[in-house]
Amino acid sequence: MLTPGRLSLARKRRGLTKKGFAEELGVAPHTVLRYESGEISPPPETIERIARILDFPESFFSSPDVDEVVADAASFRSLTSMTAKDRDAALAAGTLAYILSDWVDENFSLPEPELVDLKGETPEVAARSLRQEWGLGEQPIKNTVHLMEAKGVRVFSLVENTRTVDAFSVWRGGRPFVFLNMMKTAEHSRFDAAHELGHLVLHKHGGPSGRKAEEEANRFASSFLMPAADVLARIPRVHTLNQIVEAKKRWSVSVMAMIYRLHALKVISDWQYRMFCIQASDLGYRTSEPFGIPREQSLVWHKVLTALWTERVTKKEIAERLAVPVGEIENLLFGLATNPSGVPPRPTAGGLKLVSG
Repeated sequence: MLTPGRLSLARKRRGLTKKGFAEELGVAPHTVLRYESGEISPPPETIERIARILDFPESFFSSPDVDEVVADAASFRSLTSMTAKDRDAALAAGTLAYILSDWVDENFSLPEPELVDLKGETPEVAARSLRQEWGLGEQPIKNTVHLMEAKGVRVFSLVENTRTVDAFSVWRGGRPFVFLNMMKTAEHSRFDAAHELGHLVLHKHGGPSGRKAEEEANRFASSFLMPAADVLARIPRVHTLNQIVEAKKRWSVSVMAMIYRLHALKVISDWQYRMFCIQASDLGYRTSEPFGIPREQSLVWHKVLTALWTERVTKKEIAERLAVPVGEIENLLFGLATNPSGVPPRPTAGGLKLVSG
């Protein structure tokens, strides 16, 4: 018996419209609509064909329904250029992450959320407040993903091969989730993580939406990653773009993010801001970075996979237990599950506790 929501989920994950899927399946679009609404159930041979077309195990389609990530609840990093197909595929990846996260919760004890509700604060005040709450002072943040995971945020990766999906975040009950696109530069992804953290603490219980919410999250991320006191103490004056390129190394941000922050703090004038933006664009700094940093990885999923592999539980077995394709597990876990030797390298940072359930 087919679970209607599972069919819709797999179709969206593959970026197919009902009409496009119907053509591949060799049925009328109305038939797909009836399958997904639960009005009728396809015969076994059709379910087999569905599984083959969508490249999901047959057992996925008969598994219990799962609560889906809905567009209205998700805060997307990109808005104007995103197609419905790209959005739905990314949201479907988020729903698969829910399935994986629920299974992990049954087997491990992960950090509980330590986020505070900062709705009503300005983004700059919210960034300072959260830094104070977490005892970060004014120092640069070494790894945003590790920090967020330690504070109870579930961070997953996306491999959406499109520039229109940067990242998104969502609250699921009392648990915050963040999804980061790994196709971006490491600096871009790091800023995205801080941007989504801004959404989580500023907009959990509503507030502005659309462009205003995005602007607030950008201001939060800029202030959170580059504290005003630290920036002003290190770069009180700027005369050349090379100074900015050199300075951005301290905070592990992009050249463009550094220019934006210096302008917001009035270290550079409006004229300098425009000039530096043009120079940076001409040098290709909008899509690549000088002195690029290593991509941030997950520490929590590193430890989870290490514990599972120690018990000889492979990624294939995890996928079979969850009835999802192995590739989807790899996509969500920062590629950590792709290690051919079966055991990931030793984590380089501590501070998290995983307790087998």
